[in-house]
Amino acid sequence: MRRTASFAAAAALAAAIVALPAAASASTTGATIYPPTNSCTTTPSAFVAGSTVEFACADGTFGPDEAITITVRGENGAGVSFARASFAVTTGTTVRESTASGALEPVALTFPADAVGVYNVEAISATSAGGTASASVTTEAGLPATGGDARTALGLWVGGGSLVAAGATIALAAAVRRARDARV
Repeated sequence: MRRTASFAAAAALAAAIVALPAAASASTTGATIYPPTNSCTTTPSAFVAGSTVEFACADGTFGPDEAITITVRGENGAGVSFARASFAVTTGTTVRESTASGALEPVALTFPADAVGVYNVEAISATSAGGTASASVTTEAGLPATGGDARTALGLWVGGGSLVAAGATIALAAAVRRARDARV
């Protein structure tokens, strides 16, 4: 009797595990769209700080005429303007609408003058996994702008100076101790 109860419990648990993925993927609005890789782009993909980049997604990336959330992540991503709307948070976000063919028309992203590094742009909707693209900041000479500026150098100087001062203090304390021990 006890073995039968254990077997029934194990069978019920196995049935629940098998049914769980199907229940988790069920949606009241229909199937999720999984667009192909690279369905979204940034043009150009390398830009000078303060420039404008266009972000767009191909047909079929989203469902027709649905709200799409566009998010920009990167250093001072909040400083990015989405065609005249700017935000005061570390990640800039805006909402646009897809076309009847499920595309995202180009959205102008104007980056701040102090932009550095790589910015990741993503677009998602209620029915689509959406897509991502990235854009890298370059200098006027075309080299990557990685953020090595005076603020970073100041931190290195202060940190290095603190280490030198700490080392000098330890050396002085050791010399005083040796002198005191030599007198005894």
